[in-house]
Amino acid sequence: MPIWIFRLSTLIAFPFLTYDFIDKDPVSLAGGLLCGLIVVIAEAVFKRLRLIKIMIACSGFLLGWLLFVFVDYAVLNFGQASEAYLAWWDRYAFYVKIGLIVFGVLVCLFKSRDLEGLSYKGRHLKIVDESALIDGRIIDLCEINFISGIIVLPVFVLEQLNKLAASKDPLERAKGRRGMDVAARLQELKDVTVRVTSKTPKATDEVERIIKLAKSFDAEVITLDFNMNKIGALYDVVVLNVADLATALKPVILPGESMSLFIMKDGKEKEQGIGYLDDGTMVVVEDGRKHIGKRTEVAVYSILQTSSGRMIFAKVK
Repeated sequence: MPIWIFRLSTLIAFPFLTYDFIDKDPVSLAGGLLCGLIVVIAEAVFKRLRLIKIMIACSGFLLGWLLFVFVDYAVLNFGQASEAYLAWWDRYAFYVKIGLIVFGVLVCLFKSRDLEGLSYKGRHLKIVDESALIDGRIIDLCEINFISGIIVLPVFVLEQLNKLAASKDPLERAKGRRGMDVAARLQELKDVTVRVTSKTPKATDEVERIIKLAKSFDAEVITLDFNMNKIGALYDVVVLNVADLATALKPVILPGESMSLFIMKDGKEKEQGIGYLDDGTMVVVEDGRKHIGKRTEVAVYSILQTSSGRMIFAKVK
């Protein structure tokens, strides 16, 4: 409401000011109204622009002005006659000045798309890849403030998710839609700053492209792709693997410990029962077949670490 009061007051005050202090005729009223409209439009435009965009446009203005100064200096010093310099100022200087200033502003604004709000670099930037968005656990990590800093979503990752969402394969389509939903939910989080960058480094595959983007921003990568860890080590980029984090946070269970376990089904061997911990670790229970569908106390006697995870062997107490 206050902004509309300001706009209305501007449109009313400017015509009266020009009418009282400049000239008491309809032309002054029209000029004042035009000035008021310019002020209101400028306020609305600048309100939508981010400060970084305004600063980039000012830098482009200065760049264009400096280019004109160099051109004017060249004409002044290399012109053979003063008539040539006078002709330059009378006919061409104004148009060249405007053209160079517009050129500088446009170049700076178009090149600013490489950053899209990332006006600084550092480890507080977290670049999220396709696998982390499809997985979705990054939302839980952000909600509990486990991940700090700015979440960066590359445009080429979002485009890849969009292609998956439009795929004819039901599995790929489901993955793409989930990834897009997670990206949208990240942007809705109030305590997390999310930025989208259109900068796309040249690379042979998406993994290398993500790593090169993180290297250019001196940022970290959030992923579930194990290959990202290997390539990140080659480029000296820190890779935060959500799967590694989940593995590291699994509860430590030692042989001899007791726990309460719900036995879900029978095992491969005779009289075996199978249960699962909260983190998904499978527990093979000897003599557990008769306890299927019940929660019972078991004692751990062996732990086997395999390439696919842990397996725990226990006996019914």
